[in-house]
Amino acid sequence: MTLLKRLVLFTLLLTCAFPYQAFAYKVVLDAGHGGSDPGASGVNGLREKDVNWDITQKVRDELTALGYEVVLTRTDDSYWSLAQRVEFTNTLQADLFVSIHANAHPDGKTKGSMVLYYDNAYPQEDYPASETMKQLTPYSKDLAQHVLDSLVSAAGTKNLGLVPSAVYVARMGTIPSILVETAFLSQSSDAALLATDAVRAKMAKGIASGIAAYTPPLFTDTLVHWARDPILRMKNKGVIEGIANRYEPDRALTRAEFLTLMDRVFTFSSLKSTCAPGGNGTVTSIVYGCQSVTEQDYKDLPASHWANAVFAKAKKLNLLQGYSDGTIRPNQSITRGEVAFLFDRLLQLSSNNSSQATLPSTGRFDDVPSDLWSAKAIYALKNKGIINGITDTTFKPDQTITRAEMAALLDRYYVK
Repeated sequence: MTLLKRLVLFTLLLTCAFPYQAFAYKVVLDAGHGGSDPGASGVNGLREKDVNWDITQKVRDELTALGYEVVLTRTDDSYWSLAQRVEFTNTLQADLFVSIHANAHPDGKTKGSMVLYYDNAYPQEDYPASETMKQLTPYSKDLAQHVLDSLVSAAGTKNLGLVPSAVYVARMGTIPSILVETAFLSQSSDAALLATDAVRAKMAKGIASGIAAYTPPLFTDTLVHWARDPILRMKNKGVIEGIANRYEPDRALTRAEFLTLMDRVFTFSSLKSTCAPGGNGTVTSIVYGCQSVTEQDYKDLPASHWANAVFAKAKKLNLLQGYSDGTIRPNQSITRGEVAFLFDRLLQLSSNNSSQATLPSTGRFDDVPSDLWSAKAIYALKNKGIINGITDTTFKPDQTITRAEMAALLDRYYVK
């Protein structure tokens, strides 16, 4: 198994085991050049790839001490293409990317530090950026400014400012990204600084301090997502949570996650179960509606499961009683039809109203016939403006609902 696959697998295991664990921000550090690509050559014989690698390791140590989760692209003197660096970073679900370099100029006189970032106000036709990076301009620029200010303050180098740039690693990613040019190997005094371990340590501390001064935007993976606004509103209301600083908007919502959200919205402990007609079975064999509540445990829901308590409360409310094989399948994705039925049921319980809306004579979904077990609930929520179809004429009740769609549904519920 490759290192990349092991890292991705480890991240997935953490996500499954601790779905609401608060993690530190994740930073990807990229030591520029490496292997067969030495980068610039210094007037004092330094190779850029060696300088970059040393400073990057020092930045890693500084950030780790501050509590950040740090991942390096290359971890030795190996060659990585620019595309490999970006592709690797995109798999990590990180919060920001920092590539570390040393500079060079033909005149041999230019010196100082600068930070490059992609700015959509200065596009380059021959080097188009990813659509995501175009929209991330203000976030990357903010990160670049924090790092530059801190770097020149710590190292005492000349401030050459921010540079809008179309360098590959700054324009092709999916998270705020910058490229740091620490100093010029082609200028004698700058090269002398880069040759000094104590100065490289100051540079590293400056870069790390700049990163620490920058607060990544909430839920990095929703920055350009259609549902970002409702997601943030529901986060601010304390209804939804992320996983580290990610929300995973396009992942299917699990049954455990759904019940947890519903408990936050409706407060299960404040509700009293009443027997509602209909909905006592589905094509998937799960039992909904009023059944006799037993003390039998679900064989796939151990006491150690993070959502055990909310399932116990849902069981007392007769929201769901499980499958005929004795399972409740907490980690199974929940469908749009199931969400509609249970959400409508909770609306009834919260208002002490056991009646459901009648089926509309017009405006029906082609795939929600009158005899569908969830039809009345779907149309009740549609009439209230809480739930939408996939299109004007299709609802897709058997399709799983995404975390973004659920956030949008909740947002409509709160503003209806």
